[in-house]
Amino acid sequence: MTETATRPAGRSAMHPVPYRVVSRIAENRDSATLVLTPVGESLPAPQPGEFMMMYAFGIGEVAISVSGVPAASDDTITHTVRAVGAVSRALHDAPPGAQIGLRGPFGTSWGLDTAVGRDLVIVAGGVGLAPLRPVVLAALRDRDRYGRVTLIAGARSRDEFLFRSELDDWANGGAIDVHMTIDVPVQGWPGEVGFVTAPLRRLPVRPDNTTGFLCGPEVMMRNGAKELSRKGVALSDIRVSLERNMECGIGWCGHCQLGPLLLCRDGPVVGYDAAEPLLRVKEL
Repeated sequence: MTETATRPAGRSAMHPVPYRVVSRIAENRDSATLVLTPVGESLPAPQPGEFMMMYAFGIGEVAISVSGVPAASDDTITHTVRAVGAVSRALHDAPPGAQIGLRGPFGTSWGLDTAVGRDLVIVAGGVGLAPLRPVVLAALRDRDRYGRVTLIAGARSRDEFLFRSELDDWANGGAIDVHMTIDVPVQGWPGEVGFVTAPLRRLPVRPDNTTGFLCGPEVMMRNGAKELSRKGVALSDIRVSLERNMECGIGWCGHCQLGPLLLCRDGPVVGYDAAEPLLRVKEL
């Protein structure tokens, strides 16, 4: 994981910077991907795993992980937003041309540079595929820097997968191994049925040369990390993205505290050697 991103001198970390929606793609019934471009000044390019505070003017703000990897000459920022409340609904519904405030980037990254030369096992549950999409895109962009790359993506139903056309392209492209699984069987579904732990359990790994990336419901991440650990992967080589109520983004308010961690500052990406004892505490 990398250090928290720094901001240009003279700008308060609490000051939203206006961005404009340049495109909106409806991913499923409650999630949409927004590509944003700066109206004036731009923020530093976020790294895979980091998040931004997204502000819906007049309503409020919420922490959303980045879901894209901009090109070196591109100052756009991509977010995939699930509508679960007033703020996220307003962001989700924002049409092209609408303005949104951004603060950030904040938090820790997936630390892909430390996984060069290693096999990557990427496990995503539901909307957890959004923060992991940059890992897949970065691995595909620099495919020769990594060993075997495996993506296991799960959803409740076939209609709830994010990035469905990309998933199909990744599965058919041959550069990475893709396993898609749904919770409930349905006629005509060509993939697997069950939780992501089932294909993960069958997956052969080289434990001393594998890095795991997990994002989704905490129970999924706990069980997925256990499967990788049983295969001999060190807990420090298993990375999870944790979520709590992030309100300030810079460790001031304490709302995102998880034990000794402030996840907006010390996370959201945390090694499982640090996360495992905390996730064992009920309702922490």
